[in-house]
Amino acid sequence: MKGKGMNSGCNTEALEEHRSAHGFRAIADVYGKGKKPTSSEDSLATPVERDERLLKVKAEARDKHTLFLLGQLHYEQGRYFEALEVFDAIKDHDPRALFQLAIMYYDGLGTAMDLPRAVDYMKSVFQWNVSETGSIRYTALYNIGRAYLEGYGVPQSSTEAESHWLLAADNGNPNASVKAQSSLGMFYSRRETKDLERAFFWHSEACGNGSLESQAALGIMYLYGLGIHQDPKSAVECLKEASERGNVYAQAHLVAYYYHRKLYTNTAALAQRIISYNDIAAIARVTDCLPEYIIKGMAIALFYYGRCLHLGKGVLQSKDEARHYFTKAAQLNPEVCQDLQMDIILGKM
Repeated sequence: MKGKGMNSGCNTEALEEHRSAHGFRAIADVYGKGKKPTSSEDSLATPVERDERLLKVKAEARDKHTLFLLGQLHYEQGRYFEALEVFDAIKDHDPRALFQLAIMYYDGLGTAMDLPRAVDYMKSVFQWNVSETGSIRYTALYNIGRAYLEGYGVPQSSTEAESHWLLAADNGNPNASVKAQSSLGMFYSRRETKDLERAFFWHSEACGNGSLESQAALGIMYLYGLGIHQDPKSAVECLKEASERGNVYAQAHLVAYYYHRKLYTNTAALAQRIISYNDIAAIARVTDCLPEYIIKGMAIALFYYGRCLHLGKGVLQSKDEARHYFTKAAQLNPEVCQDLQMDIILGKM
């Protein structure tokens, strides 16, 4: 659920076919591709308007699949009140509608925010007949785990979060929740629940299933020998691939890697690229990476660029500019800067 870090994707075959507001190819499939407009009014309408009219005609027969597509069309267009009405009408018959209602109550879309109800609806999706829920069952389990971890709509419980994510991860099943697999990797890296071997296992599973965040995490674990033997070659491979795919945290750790190998020109060039980023929310949306780690990555890059300026390594020396970037780094993430400042004091940087 978007506002609090929950996954709002309704990953069904029908939905994957109509993510674009211009296409709704799944809707076209229901009525036959290339169907000609039946009136001059239809010929002037946009594809989405024609699809909506066709769906409303079909919806009169109370077909739950058509009603769901109509509700989803309203949802994608931001017409949340209308979407809510449609989803509510079929929530007892279609788990996809119940799932979308949970999202809407969690984020307050078309209705007042109601976190306990949102979590209850997610639990009902999970408890639905498996043959009818498909992959959204895994997404619901992931969302429930996220709610427990953060204490949204339910009492905070790391134990409940872990158990729901383990169910959602389904032993690394590529058709299960890859977000849950990656989240387990992060969960077992936390100070309170640390188990780095399990963290490495889950990041490996998630990375194999396409997770960009876990690919970056694996690079860092290989680089520092966390939960696995130290392997600089594998580390750089993971970090470079994750960097090329847009992971800011991986890019920042490449900056650090270059610096400590005295590749100062590479350090400064990559750090300059990272510090030019200015829309954290957009980066998070495009890469599906947590804003928290994007911010950490930017803070690391700012600090290392400041250090290059301070010492004149890879760039012209400017202590005034260095202070400017140190300050920006501290404003973004004080904890990162404290750790890096300690590295300077200890002669590691």
